[in-house]
Amino acid sequence: MSPYPIPYGGHCLCSAVRFECDAQPLWQAHCHCESCRRAASSGFTSFFGVANGHWRWTGEQPLTFASSLGVWRDFCGRCGSQMTYRATRYPGETHFYAASLDDPRVFAPAQHVHSEEMVPWVHLGDGLPRK
Repeated sequence: MSPYPIPYGGHCLCSAVRFECDAQPLWQAHCHCESCRRAASSGFTSFFGVANGHWRWTGEQPLTFASSLGVWRDFCGRCGSQMTYRATRYPGETHFYAASLDDPRVFAPAQHVHSEEMVPWVHLGDGLPRK
């Protein structure tokens, strides 16, 4: 994993919701689960996890949608951009959408998760492990 410049951050489509991080990501991956695909209306999503206490909102506070039991998705109340995924099964960390980064080129996924739910029209030849 290439190091991210500290601090680093990102924002929603309209730039109202912004975040800043002061620690390297815990992990980076592409997610293929149906829940994430539907939330983003996309073939898959790309996330990086940051330990809580090492990130903060620097713009407007996002709105929160409880998408299932123990799962919360934060999004911009103005433009609707998905910003984070939080879940009780991942205590102590928040997952940010890689495409929201100010410089998304720093994102370096290490794996695909929930690949058994991958839609058949997504064909990726990146050689990353699939779990």
